[in-house]
Amino acid sequence: MHPGMMGWWKWKQAARGGACGASAGCGPSGEHGGGGGGEAYASGDGSDGDYGGGNFGVRRPLRFLAHKLELDDKQVEELAHLLNELKTERAQAAVDHRRTVAGFADVIAGETFDEAKVGAVAAERVKSAERLRDALVKALGGIHKLLRQEQRGRFAYLIRTGALTL
Repeated sequence: MHPGMMGWWKWKQAARGGACGASAGCGPSGEHGGGGGGEAYASGDGSDGDYGGGNFGVRRPLRFLAHKLELDDKQVEELAHLLNELKTERAQAAVDHRRTVAGFADVIAGETFDEAKVGAVAAERVKSAERLRDALVKALGGIHKLLRQEQRGRFAYLIRTGALTL
């Protein structure tokens, strides 16, 4: 562990209201003992420290949304399916991005600049972005259909305030 990590960790624990003991229940999501399942990262205080930046901009998007939107079990199950499909498409987009970066690097490393090859690599990047766009539109459509009116209003609020990013 880097020596500077201990100072940061102690500072972070003090900011949360004390150090974590063995029975305090501190985990990767920042929960403290008796927290009731996620209030630590779903507090909506606007800080990015405990959100993690995963899919939908939070570390545990399903649990975060289930808590904030008060979803029932059937809604949670359907939302899990939608988020899983979106996560898969985002992972594929990340692979495609790395592939196009390597393609651009190959062209630059060559003896001559091959404009046609760069155009083909750039076209692949655009196709990947379009697939990701389509997956996001499909997921948002499914989420809209899944939620009740008051839940849609809360979901839109989370997006507008930046507590949830797309």
